[in-house]
Amino acid sequence: MLEGRVALVTGGSRGIGRAICEALAGEGAAVAVNYRSGKQQADDVVAAIEQAGGRAVAIAGDVAEYGDADTMVAQTVERLGGLHVLVNNAGISQDALIYNMEPDAWLDVMRVNFGGVFNCTKAALGHFMKEREGVIVNVSSVMGERGWTGESNYAASKGAINAFTRCCAMEAARFNIRVNAVLPGFSPTELVAGLTEKEGGKGILKQLPMKRFGDVEEIARVVLFLASPASNYMTGSLVNVDGGAMAMCGLGKPL
Repeated sequence: MLEGRVALVTGGSRGIGRAICEALAGEGAAVAVNYRSGKQQADDVVAAIEQAGGRAVAIAGDVAEYGDADTMVAQTVERLGGLHVLVNNAGISQDALIYNMEPDAWLDVMRVNFGGVFNCTKAALGHFMKEREGVIVNVSSVMGERGWTGESNYAASKGAINAFTRCCAMEAARFNIRVNAVLPGFSPTELVAGLTEKEGGKGILKQLPMKRFGDVEEIARVVLFLASPASNYMTGSLVNVDGGAMAMCGLGKPL
């Protein structure tokens, strides 16, 4: 499906990012695994891909810094021979009630979550425009479309990604560049462990129609679909992968 293609996945060393790297590699793509501080974890992902017969490299960089993003794209092209798919996955959270939140907490989250999407997209666009093709998949969240107690800064950053996805899709379409976003619901990763591990996540599971959390591999398969020719007529789309969470009226907090 992706033979001869090259993908750069930000935050690819663990969680959903790792699952995305392995899913893309499993369909023939060469993968650049970006990491900020987890070098050993990124090397482990590369080793797993290579052991399965694929090609991968680990590339360091802080997505919140445009210079790093630009270097990441250049290194991907140099080391893997091109770039066809960008997956903006890197993200952080600093959960707190608005009244208790430190004034810098919203900006820290915004710089990584939305800033990373903007920086890496801008860094990759020149290459994609020159090649007259490219695919960008942004990993957002259902939080960007709904409210949840204690998630105001995180939700705002994801809402920004959703709006940016639509606008970028409009600007890039004439260059044959597609831009879509995946909106995961609750998937048990380190990023949301504070929510999903409280009392076994029972308060959240009660609010999910499918009554279970999503596996990272299930999120990755949707990213793979959007990165592949199977979704060639899709751009500007926000695709929920949430077990039905956004189809119902929840309370916005664990029960």
